[in-house]
Amino acid sequence: MQRNFPVKALTLFLALLIAVPAPLGAQSTPQLPNPGSPAGVSKQDQEQLGLKASAEVYKQMPVLPDSSPITQYVRQLGRKLGTVIPAENSWPYQFHVIPQKEINAFALPGGPIFINIGTIQAADNEAELAGVMAHEMSHVYMQHSAKQASKASLANVLVGIAGAVMPGGAAGNLARLGIQIGASGIFMKYSRADEAQADAVGAVIMYKAGYNPKSLADFFQKLEQETGAAARSPQFLSDHPNPGNRQAAIAKQIRPWAQKKYLGSSDGFYRAHQEAGKIKAYTAQEIAAGAKSGQWAQQNQADGVVPTNLPPPENGNGGGSSSENISGEVKPSSHFQQLQNGFSISHPDNWRPGEGFGGTTIAPPAGISSSAISYGVIVADTPMGNGSSLDQSTEELINGLVQSNPGMKTTGATTSIQVGGAHGRSAYLTGNSPIQLNGQPIPERDWVVTVQNSQGAMTYLVFVAPDRDFNQLHPVFQKMLESFKPR
Repeated sequence: MQRNFPVKALTLFLALLIAVPAPLGAQSTPQLPNPGSPAGVSKQDQEQLGLKASAEVYKQMPVLPDSSPITQYVRQLGRKLGTVIPAENSWPYQFHVIPQKEINAFALPGGPIFINIGTIQAADNEAELAGVMAHEMSHVYMQHSAKQASKASLANVLVGIAGAVMPGGAAGNLARLGIQIGASGIFMKYSRADEAQADAVGAVIMYKAGYNPKSLADFFQKLEQETGAAARSPQFLSDHPNPGNRQAAIAKQIRPWAQKKYLGSSDGFYRAHQEAGKIKAYTAQEIAAGAKSGQWAQQNQADGVVPTNLPPPENGNGGGSSSENISGEVKPSSHFQQLQNGFSISHPDNWRPGEGFGGTTIAPPAGISSSAISYGVIVADTPMGNGSSLDQSTEELINGLVQSNPGMKTTGATTSIQVGGAHGRSAYLTGNSPIQLNGQPIPERDWVVTVQNSQGAMTYLVFVAPDRDFNQLHPVFQKMLESFKPR
């Protein structure tokens, strides 16, 4: 009894210490909440939903090219905010700018975020713009779109995206998730509870990135004050319903946080703000008329704005493309056979396995030579650098491909993908095909997929086809990838 007493006394003392409230002046460092997982919806499902919705954006609205200084600045700011999100809960965020006068911004499932140029012009400083972006990123982080959908509704949307015959087409299927497509473009339908949560999570992102979270509430309050004077304000506020007194809620949230010196505005913001005034911007009515006439789909395609990793256009039956129109010499057979070569993969039985280009090739005889491959896939391994992540190794691989192939460039962002039950990465590139027309190479599209194998190295697959045939061959490539098991 005497020997046990000190231990019991110490235990009681520690318990009392824990029970005593912290002093009112104590300061803390905020942490991002656990976002949870909507039942039956994987990250890959949500990313596919986002890509499908993005395809609709490029048909419905004009989008500035990636090379635009404004887009480059917004992406730089987005990357800065994204670095404070833990990798296990992050998403492949993508940032795009729409030349629309009205103030608005929206986030799609899986990471695509679109910001109207009017929003950039309305922000008085970088912190206010960062607040809007952090708020939209939080909708993705908390997976609000997937969580608010009923399981049955979500299942129908996923089936529709897979290419089944569904009434209403892509727009109708996406509307089931609250992704509305109408005269004002595309916007998300969130509840007031979602908005309050996006404010709270966005405030944490801002604080961790060095910005004053109060700027988020300041921007929303400014819009509410301008509602009666500016016709451009109500659309943003209708898409982002006020959950209550934003300023009071955020002030209460940040009160116990450790004080710090917040970042001021940047030269990059002022340059982008100034450049935004020079860009031709359109009203919501002009954009609606352009969508109806097909103007934006043609303009975005002609300007090279549309990412190549978007799902192929639907045909008249609502399904995906087939390979029926591919030339007979390279047309894949509908019969598949399995290849075991350390890894395993199923492939069309008229596409032959071989060695070359640093790995194993699977290609139609007419689509490959000793020096070039125009149709097929390359499977190879490469070491991962000491301490390198799959993201870093994938980036190094893509940079090497771009540097060693004149004319090759990346399109869109690298996204997450499931490969043989493991988490992989997916990216699309464009380049010059070995096939020539009138003495000039025709455009080529390459799909790069990476995954870490059981030996700690990185296995990568490069699916290759001329751009004109890629969408028709994509279902075949997808079927091959689904069967793939790395060594």
